[in-house]
Amino acid sequence: MIAQFDIAVVGGGVVGVATAYKLQLAFPESSIALIEKEKQLANHQTGNNSGVIHSGIYYKPGSYKAQNCVEGRREIVAFAKEHNIAHDICGKIVVATDRSELKHLDFIYQRGIENGVEDVERITPEQIKEIEPHCEGIAGVRVGCTGIMDFRGATNKLGDLLESMHEKSKIFLDHEVLGIDESSDHVVLKTNRGSIQTKYTIFCGGLQADRLAIKNEVDLDMRVLGFRGDYFVLSDKGRHKVKNLIYPVPNPEFPFLGVHFTRMIDGEVECGPNAVFVFKREGYGKFDFNLKDTSDALLYSGTWKFFAKHWKYGIEEYRRAFSKSLFLRSLQKLIPDLEMDDLAEERAGVRAMALSDDGTMIDDFKIESSGRCIHVLNAPSPAATACLAIGEGIKKKAVDHFQLS
Repeated sequence: MIAQFDIAVVGGGVVGVATAYKLQLAFPESSIALIEKEKQLANHQTGNNSGVIHSGIYYKPGSYKAQNCVEGRREIVAFAKEHNIAHDICGKIVVATDRSELKHLDFIYQRGIENGVEDVERITPEQIKEIEPHCEGIAGVRVGCTGIMDFRGATNKLGDLLESMHEKSKIFLDHEVLGIDESSDHVVLKTNRGSIQTKYTIFCGGLQADRLAIKNEVDLDMRVLGFRGDYFVLSDKGRHKVKNLIYPVPNPEFPFLGVHFTRMIDGEVECGPNAVFVFKREGYGKFDFNLKDTSDALLYSGTWKFFAKHWKYGIEEYRRAFSKSLFLRSLQKLIPDLEMDDLAEERAGVRAMALSDDGTMIDDFKIESSGRCIHVLNAPSPAATACLAIGEGIKKKAVDHFQLS
């Protein structure tokens, strides 16, 4: 017998779970299935990110990222307070270490003001030292509303609330969607553990978003690439050198923020990440390889166009991935007295990067509608921070596209 639901959400990261939660709040009489291929929620990007509550200071004014980040940050912090999710609004500093960075430091400060980010100020070298005694810089920006959170815990709480609001709503773990059959009045999701029938389906597949869309016969002008970020954890000896969060001024020519220092919610301090192309989309080891993932990426013309634009940075990132001394040298730009034995164990996360056919990174959210389905094709950082705002936006899109009432 096929399990039947009113709405299904595929993807158990924080965006998928937040979307299901928002739909359940809006339609309390509807049964909702949340389908996740792993044995637990938040197992990839959500559970392996830095845990930072982003402020909204970096993003283009008027973009969905900017709007969702500022609104979503306030909402997720209120949610964390209400449900006792571990979090700390500890603030962060963005630090310039070279005069060439001052122009872009001022640029992101102005963006923060335009985006309505509260508690933002320029700071002097003396103020940098007051906030982070081991950090050296010539100028900085303090962002007081930034913090850290247990996003895995937040995801699990959202899932618990989803199942508690309707007796038939259910989370299906260890269910991988292998096929999608869409007809005029329903969608059948064929999984490795049986089929699930729904009236409407929303896909929040993260690293697998494009593949799910292809299964649904959506015509795409983009693909997803995986990029691994390697982190070191500061040792007991080095942990005192970082109080909270220290970021460099991002290089505007490279689509990542650069290595930074993050105090985690458990008290540990991570430093990194780099950003290297992976040969397995969900591969966290430096030598992980999957033939399909690799061939899909390297047979896509947009990949090579992206590489052509950023090959110099890419080579540097790979060198740093395999050299602890080079990694340390990058970190010493912010904390000069950091030493080799301050770096302990290594960790890694993988992020999905959506690339257009011309090799351009799709920097904002990308959502496509198709029949009885909606596909969230790109939900980049700050997706965890903005998850409830994104979920609200997807819910509104579902109301319009599916004509829900």
